[in-house]
Amino acid sequence: MGSQEVLGQTTRLASSSALLQVLFRAVTFALNAFTLRYLSRELIGVVNVRLTLLYSTVIFLAREAFRRACLSGSTKRNWTKTINLLWLTVPLGVFWSVCLGLVWLYLLEVPDPSVVPHYQAGVVAFGLSAIIELLGEPFWVLAQAHLFVRLKVIAESLSVVSKCVLTVILVVLYPHWGLYIFSLAQLLYTSVLVLCYVIYFVMFLGSPEATKKSFPIARMKALLPNLVEDESFVNWKEARLTWSFFKQSFLKQILTEGERYVMTFLNVLNFGDQGVYDIVNNLGSLVARFIFLPIEESFYVFFAKVLERGKNVKDQKQDDVAMAANVLESLLKLVLLIGLTITVFGYAYSQLALDIYGGSMLSSGTGPDLLRCYSLYVLFLAVNGVTECFTFALMCKEEVDRYNFVMLALSFTFLCISYFLTHWHGSVGFILANCFNMGIRIAHSIHYIYDYFKESTYRPLMGLLPSPFLVLIYIISGVITGFSEVFFCCDKGWMARLIHISMGALCFATTIVTMFCTETKLIHFVRSQFLSRYMKKGT
Repeated sequence: MGSQEVLGQTTRLASSSALLQVLFRAVTFALNAFTLRYLSRELIGVVNVRLTLLYSTVIFLAREAFRRACLSGSTKRNWTKTINLLWLTVPLGVFWSVCLGLVWLYLLEVPDPSVVPHYQAGVVAFGLSAIIELLGEPFWVLAQAHLFVRLKVIAESLSVVSKCVLTVILVVLYPHWGLYIFSLAQLLYTSVLVLCYVIYFVMFLGSPEATKKSFPIARMKALLPNLVEDESFVNWKEARLTWSFFKQSFLKQILTEGERYVMTFLNVLNFGDQGVYDIVNNLGSLVARFIFLPIEESFYVFFAKVLERGKNVKDQKQDDVAMAANVLESLLKLVLLIGLTITVFGYAYSQLALDIYGGSMLSSGTGPDLLRCYSLYVLFLAVNGVTECFTFALMCKEEVDRYNFVMLALSFTFLCISYFLTHWHGSVGFILANCFNMGIRIAHSIHYIYDYFKESTYRPLMGLLPSPFLVLIYIISGVITGFSEVFFCCDKGWMARLIHISMGALCFATTIVTMFCTETKLIHFVRSQFLSRYMKKGT
């Protein structure tokens, strides 16, 4: 598969995933707004912070390193050994589920049963759901490596919709069930997800389409662990790389979910405040989840396929280097402008968004300040996602090991800063600590990218420098919308709110027009890679 074809399929995967994430977050957004009317803040806090943290920790520690290692390099490999390695995620998941489940049950503060009933059942169900999801890991990696776009879209859509529908039904009919509701919904989600992948491969393997594509796996039995005669059970190069990424993933998980660990283990916020924080966090991360994450996941695969891990820029194919540099520059510019737009307009519209979404429970108190800070944090998330996806795709084993020491120091610093900032400025301190954490990680990745390309003529980091005139428009828009919020929002009636929204719409339209006029290279990249396929489908 040529580099241009890989780029085409990667952008298709990223754009399809982004559209899928829009659907996911829209459904979750509506679900959270609905459940706010039926459930207590304490119950939402336990589910969205405590139990979801258990699930995400098990999943992350059990599979993240395997994914990164097994998606590196060409699809032409000994897939039997790769699949054998991926099946090790299941016993690893069982180990982490049992160990962390005991911690969640016996070492952490147990919620009041009268407010949050069936906590023990919830811990068991969320741990079990993580193990069920890991059963589908070989299928997921095989599909991702071969860029099966539709499979991922359909599988995740069906699983999320099933979970949401069951949650709504149970919340309406049996609100007194407490954590039973979310436990059953979580188990349904992972079961449907895995079943979709299994059913697809049962139908795909051995079909004319698989034969036409020269798919490396011929039957379902080959997707189970298999011993290779006179050969090792796994590819030891992949296994060593997995171990390096595993050490890193442990630290990255602390940095990614650091505020939840501080909330869970240090009890700096009660369950009700945790619930409000998580609702605001979910609202603030909408764009980060449905745009930045698909871009990061998809283009990690692109960079890992086009450039060879561990080789310097002079030893790579120069056509591939040119393509990778141009794509990286365009991606950096794309996510930077999205992040700047959210930061500028998010500041003036945070209180209005929370008031519409959750009423005075969210729009009063620290809610608006939380969302304003999160708007700034989105900018850091945007840049970090792209810079790290390139860095991790190119790092050799030794560089990954060295980076682990940086992550170790950063993890400890982040936890300390989170703890002290929370005592100083409440839940807003978590977001400020995250901004610091992301800033350090961005600096490291930028340093790596600069060193990688310094012996070539390419300067992809120029993507982080927007047009000066566009920056001026952003500043003017921020000032206008800021004054608009003071004079028209949010306790002066709906007419004043509409004026405030109209001012923002006018400034936003001006910003977009300026973007089209000043960032022509980026517009061409988006049109040619992300939009062209959808235009072709419509003609």
